[in-house]
Amino acid sequence: MARSNMHVILRLEINKDLVTFGEIATSISNLSGDLVAIDVIKEGPQTTIRDITIRINNEAEQEQFVDAINSMNGVSVKHVSDRTFLVHLGGKIEVKSKLSINNREQLSQVYTPEVARVSQAIDKNPLLAYNLTIKNNAVAVISDGTAVLGLGKIKPEAAMPVMEGKAMLFKRFANINAYPLCLNTTDTEEIIQTIKALSPTFGGINLEDIASPQCFEIEQRLKEELDIPVFHDDQHGTAIVVLAGIFNALKLTKKNLADCKVVVCGIGAAGTAITKMLLNAGAKNVVGVDREGAIYSAEGKSYEHEMWNWYAEHTNPSKERGPLSSVIKGADIFIGVSAAGVLKTTDVKNMAKDPIVFALANPNPEISPEDARPYVKVMATGRSDYPNQVNNVLCFPGIFRGVLDCRASAINEEMKLAAAEAIASTISEDELNEDYIIPGVFNEQVVTKIRDAVIQAAHETGVAKKI
Repeated sequence: MARSNMHVILRLEINKDLVTFGEIATSISNLSGDLVAIDVIKEGPQTTIRDITIRINNEAEQEQFVDAINSMNGVSVKHVSDRTFLVHLGGKIEVKSKLSINNREQLSQVYTPEVARVSQAIDKNPLLAYNLTIKNNAVAVISDGTAVLGLGKIKPEAAMPVMEGKAMLFKRFANINAYPLCLNTTDTEEIIQTIKALSPTFGGINLEDIASPQCFEIEQRLKEELDIPVFHDDQHGTAIVVLAGIFNALKLTKKNLADCKVVVCGIGAAGTAITKMLLNAGAKNVVGVDREGAIYSAEGKSYEHEMWNWYAEHTNPSKERGPLSSVIKGADIFIGVSAAGVLKTTDVKNMAKDPIVFALANPNPEISPEDARPYVKVMATGRSDYPNQVNNVLCFPGIFRGVLDCRASAINEEMKLAAAEAIASTISEDELNEDYIIPGVFNEQVVTKIRDAVIQAAHETGVAKKI
């Protein structure tokens, strides 16, 4: 196996009376590690503290090295860092002043006493905040830490690195100043009231990694009670990019969405949002499947989650029942936002001709591309190491760039559909193929096309405040 460039730095406290550094180096060599560097941090008569850098293949090997060295008599591993941890040292973002403050006159202009004139002007006309404060280009990235990546519920402090990363993406792709805010509460009403209290500072709210079903009520309430756009990216960002990919996949299969049977597996926040977008785009036959099997409506039947009751009423027109292996038969499109391995090769074989499979579970998809490839026309995943990655970063920078630039009061279905069409349009007919239905995240056309499409849709639907 080719050795990767992954490095791990171990800070060791070594009792020189009990062990030599040569013995430690031999242990590393026996585990097939490459000792790259040694840095002496502190030297004493009996103990020494050293940072050693080891080149390894993967995280599993990292644990093996730590365990092996810790087990040696006279050695204690005090700290472990790798290149990812080092990137996060001190956080990944910072706030910089746009102006220099080098003398008393400049100080008086940006702060007391002259800033009072600006505050008085905004107090008389709050809309001036868009011109005279950061509000016009500021988005709050807010999470309660209940559904972070594949980690599930974690502490709000632990969610911060993810939210910081999201803020970096806002800045990198759309030059938007985003502020990560992790809340120390999971109470729905408390989250809503906290965000409402914070809202005067921001031109938009990006909800992130909030678990289902609470995320539905939180977003809906905030949309009703705030006059700035609110966007739960795990729902709508995923749905927009999925729909963009479906639009282009249908061009390759020469099928119409209205004629397709679509199976959505995993009816949580993302699965519900994907389904709503499919229906708004013209889909007629969507069947949702979760752990209990197909979701369907029947007299006297009620689901525990209110959103599933809505789902049952608006999907599955043939009232199909049973597990995924049953309802997948004859399906043109499979969209998975569920768990690894739930879609089998036999299931794909039972789909309609030229099936489209979006297996988006992370880090491991519902079916591996290697297993599905012989039987599918188009395959997409959520991973960057396979073609056609469904990545939310394709969506949210352009969406928010558009709503901030036109001062939209909301992000509605028409704007989301316009964003999906814009993403799909970045791939020309000449470029379109089975391995290229979704543009790469660094495609420079994406943000501009989404921005323009969102602004146009905002004006057409009457939610744009700025002409």
